[in-house]
Amino acid sequence: MRAATVLGSMETTLILLKPDCIAGRKAGEVLKRFEDAGFQIRGCRMFRADASLLREHYSHIASKPFYPEVETFMQSTPVIALALAGDNAVGRVRDIIGPTDSKKAAKGTVRGDFGVDVMVNIVHASDSQENAAIELKRFFRDGELFDYEMRFGTKSA
Repeated sequence: MRAATVLGSMETTLILLKPDCIAGRKAGEVLKRFEDAGFQIRGCRMFRADASLLREHYSHIASKPFYPEVETFMQSTPVIALALAGDNAVGRVRDIIGPTDSKKAAKGTVRGDFGVDVMVNIVHASDSQENAAIELKRFFRDGELFDYEMRFGTKSA
């Protein structure tokens, strides 16, 4: 599996659509923003995150007193993992979603438009190419990321 690059110089990054995104019926809107920005979907997977996966993913905060609340929140609905490819994917995705704290996110960003706070903030996104490679391997199995040409035109609605 080529985790960090696709089709030449393009990067691939991980996005998790979190429980507030799923239960709040914002998944389509969030995905549309990424597609409108020119990102290619390389992988899409809906699943329930188990405790061991979450502890691994959130190892940097797993010892914090608030972590059990994070784990409970992340297990409250299925989540959707997306692998998105594009030029400077990590940085551009982070610009589209806004800062982690939704209260500080600008209107027009995903978190500024739909998020509530630091935890209820619609999405997780990789913060570096190195972490994107690690996270993609964590959430996608071999054969679940696809390379393909974007060659079909469609009509606008």
